[in-house]
Amino acid sequence: MTGGWLAGKKSQFTKEEALKEYFTFLADDALILGQQLSRWCSKGPVLEQDIAIINTSLDHIGRARLLYQELAKLEGNGATEDTLAYFRDHQEFRNALLLEQPNGHWGDSVVRSFFIDTFNFFLYDGLRQCEHLVLAGIAEKSVKEIAYQAQWSAEWVIRLGDGTEESHEKVQKSIDDLWMWTGELFEKHPVFETLGSGFIDFSSLKEKWLDKVALVLETATLQMPDQESWMQTGGRLGVHTAHLGFILAEMQSLPRTYPNASW
Repeated sequence: MTGGWLAGKKSQFTKEEALKEYFTFLADDALILGQQLSRWCSKGPVLEQDIAIINTSLDHIGRARLLYQELAKLEGNGATEDTLAYFRDHQEFRNALLLEQPNGHWGDSVVRSFFIDTFNFFLYDGLRQCEHLVLAGIAEKSVKEIAYQAQWSAEWVIRLGDGTEESHEKVQKSIDDLWMWTGELFEKHPVFETLGSGFIDFSSLKEKWLDKVALVLETATLQMPDQESWMQTGGRLGVHTAHLGFILAEMQSLPRTYPNASW
């Protein structure tokens, strides 16, 4: 199982530090997924879905901006949404490892989105009642978009799973390959202990997530992987796969080359 060494780690965060980490989790998840999905521009299977996935990418990046703007206020010292996105190195990012996995074929990207969209729906729906009013406002603004994204990706999983023999086999392999990256979404982290019950502890979403995923996979005639299988971990602590380095190199190349450029 994932996260044993992390779950046993004692909290070393002040409340302010924990709040910054929490915002960083959310913002980095949104930014990296938005960047990944943007690469589907002009490559979607049909024109309608090409437009749909790019609009989804913009939704994720728009949410990342709101979160980075608040995080910049917490950071101070001249931090802005741009410095947080473009001038941090990979060790400083706290996104889940699932989101930096390659786009692969359409089924790979659909399954990755399905896993995180389902997680995000339960997370942001709960965050609407967060004691941090700015975060609650961002959640209220975002949850309708996220609900659409979760429906869209779930419908595509069903379409592929209950489609042709080839689409069924391919999307089943996508699920099996990406499953080991999902456990990290629900890890215990010292941040949650420090912030307390006023914030959503990601681990509290696991049962809801598993129930929804199981329902969709059953409808799609797909097999759900073993829930107790070994899981990858590290992203929330800044330990990433090599894929993130390539994503950041592409995303950050222009502002790092011309740091004082203006439009």
